[in-house]
Amino acid sequence: MNDFVRIVEVGPRDGLQNEKQLIATADKIELIDRLSATGLRSIEATSFVSPKWVPQLADAAEVFAGIHKKPGVSYPVLVPNEQGYERALAVGATEVAVFTAASEQFNRTNTNAGIDESLQRFEPILARANRDGVRVRGYVSTVLGCPYQGEVPLADVVRVATRLHAMGCYEISLGDTIGVGTPHKARAMLQAVAAEVPMAALAVHFHDTYGQALANIATCLDEGVRVVDAAVAGTGGCPYARGASGNVASEDVVYMLHGMGMSTGVDLPALAATGNWLAERLGRQTGSKTGKALTVS
Repeated sequence: MNDFVRIVEVGPRDGLQNEKQLIATADKIELIDRLSATGLRSIEATSFVSPKWVPQLADAAEVFAGIHKKPGVSYPVLVPNEQGYERALAVGATEVAVFTAASEQFNRTNTNAGIDESLQRFEPILARANRDGVRVRGYVSTVLGCPYQGEVPLADVVRVATRLHAMGCYEISLGDTIGVGTPHKARAMLQAVAAEVPMAALAVHFHDTYGQALANIATCLDEGVRVVDAAVAGTGGCPYARGASGNVASEDVVYMLHGMGMSTGVDLPALAATGNWLAERLGRQTGSKTGKALTVS
């Protein structure tokens, strides 16, 4: 395996969608443009979900149209259904993401559909995307625990990830949505999925509720994963899990990776400055320890 790790920056979507402080459209556009200038190659720009459910991202079309698309950078957007896909296509999106969970109860509580039904909803999206030349990334949430059912059987994680990959998702992001995972469990989960889906098609997505995200990522890197989701300033968090803090901070991930001798192509000081800029607009301190340290020094 090579020593380059691709960071998928999810702050503008997964981070902001769970922030209570509403962010102006112009600031969202500036955030993405700032992130584009740091060397990041993948920046999840927004989500074409119903504004009723995610008011923070009601301006998805305006944001996507307003950002400066830098050559060599992908700007995927989340789509929950065909209607969302059509809205994304209308503004020129060339990469979309679909999401489901490995927990049956999580799916039913939050989408009014079981796992199999949610996967069936994606089939027409994948079929259309294939015809349209649109790349599709798949998210599997609750891979290490669910706020409703607790433990999630590894067999369920493997089944969902395998289905998404077989349907045509070029990459599967495995998400510890409530941040309860530990390195031993993260390793076992990744190994189980990688037995059915090529490691090169897998990414990891850890929330930092119990402070285990960096340790989990390091363990998964040892197993060969080379794509890591993270959110600048550690924004976000799962709204369905009590005490669940945000995503692992992109700045902290990049600092760790560079310290391990791995490359990311990311300008860490510029990324930290962007995280601190965003935190100011959210009216709080950055959630990144690296961001704080670089500010002090």
